[in-house]
Amino acid sequence: MTLPKESKYTEGKIFHALTRLAIPIILANVLQTAYQLIDTFWLGRLGAHAVAAVSISFPILFFILSLGGGLTLAGTVLVSQYKGSQNQRMVDFISSQTVFIVFIVSVFLALTGFYTARPLMKLIGSGPEILEDAVSYFKVSSLGFVFLFLFFVFQSLLRGIGKVLLPVYVILVTVLLNLGLDPLFIYGYGPIPGYGVAGAAVASVITQGLSAVVGIYVLWKGKYGIQIHWSEMKLNFKWIKELFRLGIPSSLEQSARALGMAMMVVLVTSFNSEVVAAYGVGARLLSFVIVPALGLSIATTSLVGQNIGALQTKRAEHTGLLSAKVAFIGLTGVGILLFIFAEDLVRFFVPNEPKVIQDGALFIKIMGPSFGFLGVQQVMNGTFNGAGFTKASMFVSLLNLWVIRFPVGYYLAYHTDLGHVGIYWAFPISNWISSTAAFVYFRMGYWKKRLKGNFQESEKVS
Repeated sequence: MTLPKESKYTEGKIFHALTRLAIPIILANVLQTAYQLIDTFWLGRLGAHAVAAVSISFPILFFILSLGGGLTLAGTVLVSQYKGSQNQRMVDFISSQTVFIVFIVSVFLALTGFYTARPLMKLIGSGPEILEDAVSYFKVSSLGFVFLFLFFVFQSLLRGIGKVLLPVYVILVTVLLNLGLDPLFIYGYGPIPGYGVAGAAVASVITQGLSAVVGIYVLWKGKYGIQIHWSEMKLNFKWIKELFRLGIPSSLEQSARALGMAMMVVLVTSFNSEVVAAYGVGARLLSFVIVPALGLSIATTSLVGQNIGALQTKRAEHTGLLSAKVAFIGLTGVGILLFIFAEDLVRFFVPNEPKVIQDGALFIKIMGPSFGFLGVQQVMNGTFNGAGFTKASMFVSLLNLWVIRFPVGYYLAYHTDLGHVGIYWAFPISNWISSTAAFVYFRMGYWKKRLKGNFQESEKVS
């Protein structure tokens, strides 16, 4: 079956195709990040301890989510490749299998997160003043893993075929709903009691459930280029092997990134709660800044994958180069703006904590000059993923976080006079080195030699 021509991204101007995909993806990611920023805004009114409790639990939440997140990326890669080769039957089959496998994984991870909340929070270094809040927030958030994963699958599969607007509308509605539910469940109103820090997680789970139901319904109806089928939601070991071949390196990449974030938090928690809060606000703003880079990375994955499916290797390479240029220029500009307005941004989230404002602004100013390099690294990862060479992006992330960032942060914090500021400097240093390594590897062209073999191997899966 031939796919709709208007959804093809294997012809025409690359910049036009890139922006058509990237802008809605970036907007969707901005809206998803708004969940975290809205939480930080309302919790900041409870004080530095509330912000610290959420900040310290977030890396572990991200770690658990990332263990299954690679499977959704594997779906994106293969769906985009079969989209490029005009194989609708395989697009639907892969989508059905991905939804089925990710659902099973999400249930397991939800139960694991819920029952290990307290030891995990103790392991990462939660102090007695924030432990209970961190545990309650983590437990409630874990219950939403199933909903969150199902929506991620819906979003990833549609992105793989170039349908990027519908997820934006779904996220917009849920974020607006979360904006109202957050203060309701954090502070309480009328018969509804205030749950404090855990209330932010309650609001998020409700909205995540709504988005998951909508996403699965859309895939089931099949009106947007993908139709999942109950008859195909059973174990197919050839597909599972292919899913994990692509997904495990991506899961390891994302989980290594999350674990690296968690270890940085461990370094920070050896200082006082004000430093933890300052780091938390800075890290949240960093997560907002990385959104455009991730949007370009995801768009690049889809475009590279579709062009590989259409056997247009040169176009795939040009896509990676153009995307890297856009990421570097755009995020360098963002870094300059954040450098200028650093104190105002931190004050917006934690208005009554002068020490936190000063320290958080310093963190942002130190990171800002490296944001363009961070964008290049993410786009290179997207190129490797679209080529089915997910191991390359895994190695780049390991280099960034484990070979450079954590050791440098540890050394500067504990073996120099910089103290906790040394942790801040580890971020730009790791971005500069890892992005350079990723770009050099891209230009070497080894990833292109793997394209034909990888796609032909996946063609055998049915």
